[in-house]
Amino acid sequence: MKRQAAMAARMLGVVSALTLLAPTTSAATATAAPATRSSTQLLIDAYGDSTTLGITCSEGHCAAQARNAVAYLQQALHEHDGERVRVTNYGVGGTTAAQLRDGTGNRRAGPTAGLPWRERLAASPARIVLINYGINEVMQNQTPEQFYAAETTLVQTARALGKEPVLQTSNPMPDSRINARLAVMVAMTRRVAAEQRVPLVDQYGYVSSLPDWKTLMSDGAHPKPELYRLKAEQDYRVVEPLVRRLLDDTH
Repeated sequence: MKRQAAMAARMLGVVSALTLLAPTTSAATATAAPATRSSTQLLIDAYGDSTTLGITCSEGHCAAQARNAVAYLQQALHEHDGERVRVTNYGVGGTTAAQLRDGTGNRRAGPTAGLPWRERLAASPARIVLINYGINEVMQNQTPEQFYAAETTLVQTARALGKEPVLQTSNPMPDSRINARLAVMVAMTRRVAAEQRVPLVDQYGYVSSLPDWKTLMSDGAHPKPELYRLKAEQDYRVVEPLVRRLLDDTH
């Protein structure tokens, strides 16, 4: 167990070094979009750790993959709602909700990444904000109370700025001891969603219910592309009705 925990920690530690450029690429893609947007275009920002970014590991090598949950969600929304909806991936490996709140995560992840959450979000035209954390809080020995406070601030700030926050619980981790600690963080995310009355995508509950979910993990924390696709289906079920309502409100 200790060896598996150490391996998971090493993997999460190298993710930030391996994936510095991936979020920048996402942000650069968003910047390269035409300057004149349709008045009905709806933008979604996805914030989170390496499981948002889309890390998959194979033979000890971890890297961001094009087949990740955010990309699959973008594809599904395009198929249903067309080019009016665009999702930008701001996932950064090794980061926590508190770092997003304070602006102390990877500063290469877009032009506003070094700003505190309120300033960064105020500069974003996104209407919907996806928030996915929990794993690195466990690996960095944060307390559930610290995580609860950080996620509460993220949600309340997003709402104060006119955004629609959507919380996501982390996918489970194969190591049973680490996963038990993660379950406590997941409970905090569920609590924040209930208290703040915001949509919740309970990935932890969904993935844990799959009989073969451990075979869909590429290492101790990161899904294989097949599991990222299944996670995106859960995201879509919660996000698409919100997208539809916001699009309808623009007419």
